[in-house]
Amino acid sequence: MGNTVKIIRHQDVVNAGISPKQCIEWVEESFMMKYEATLPPKVSIHPQGDDFFNTMPCLLPERYGRFTMKEVHRIAGQEPSLGSDILVYDSKQGNLLAIMDGDWITNMRTGAVAALSARMFKPSGCNEYSFIGLGNTARATALCLLEDNRDRKVVFRLLRYKDQAELFMQRFKNYDNLEIEIEDDIETLVKQSKVLISCITSANGILCPDDSLFQPGMLLIPVHTRGFQNCDLFFDKIFGDDTGHVQGFKYFSRFKKYDELSQVLLGNIPGRENDTERIICYNIGLGLHDAVYSSHLYDMLADNPEIPSFNQDKETSKFWI
Repeated sequence: MGNTVKIIRHQDVVNAGISPKQCIEWVEESFMMKYEATLPPKVSIHPQGDDFFNTMPCLLPERYGRFTMKEVHRIAGQEPSLGSDILVYDSKQGNLLAIMDGDWITNMRTGAVAALSARMFKPSGCNEYSFIGLGNTARATALCLLEDNRDRKVVFRLLRYKDQAELFMQRFKNYDNLEIEIEDDIETLVKQSKVLISCITSANGILCPDDSLFQPGMLLIPVHTRGFQNCDLFFDKIFGDDTGHVQGFKYFSRFKKYDELSQVLLGNIPGRENDTERIICYNIGLGLHDAVYSSHLYDMLADNPEIPSFNQDKETSKFWI
């Protein structure tokens, strides 16, 4: 007698109707439990060039009874460039519960982390957000930022790239509280930015080498870490989702002040202490976020009769060779 494994497809996840508000809450939940979970460093393998396969295991705290394994990859020329899959296990019995498409989870949890970081570390009264890179991750971030600022006017500044800024404007045209501006060069964008969110997945060298353009009080969120290494040397504080993700950075030993974002959420250390501090938030991506999302989604979808499944017939004899 085997166990039933659910096959949770991309559209099944989309149809679950998870709101941006829920996405932010799940991210916050995961950061708050970081030191209870078992979270080994991700394993990154590069088949060619900048392409990668990352494997991200996570054991949630005992009360969840779940272990997950996420595989995420970026392959140049693939549409979209990022793809991912998640295995969900019952950690108390060892049974595979689900094979889940991870694309929606990857993008929405990444956007939710960026939005939560903006809420935590932006200068007071800020309602302006600049974007470099306008793909799915930027759209997910925008959705979460708009949810977090639903009762106030928001300004998005976009760096023009091909026709993506216009497509971005079209996607968000129905938000009455949103104003969108487009800039043609990165120097102008950086100089105006109070919160700068970079969602590009690849960059050659430093994107803005003129350090004087990064204004006091600025919050920099390089979602995929590319292109802003110069800022590591002069920004006042740097927060990361996990020390293991950043301790190999070229200038890690020269960070002025560093700690983990979870420590701020738990109230163990201060975050932003004044509106002149320049802050970087490096959220490389935790399998913990994927584990929390996929565990909650499994609980929501497992009894849905429209979700396909298969019976995993496993050998049950102690000796079978």
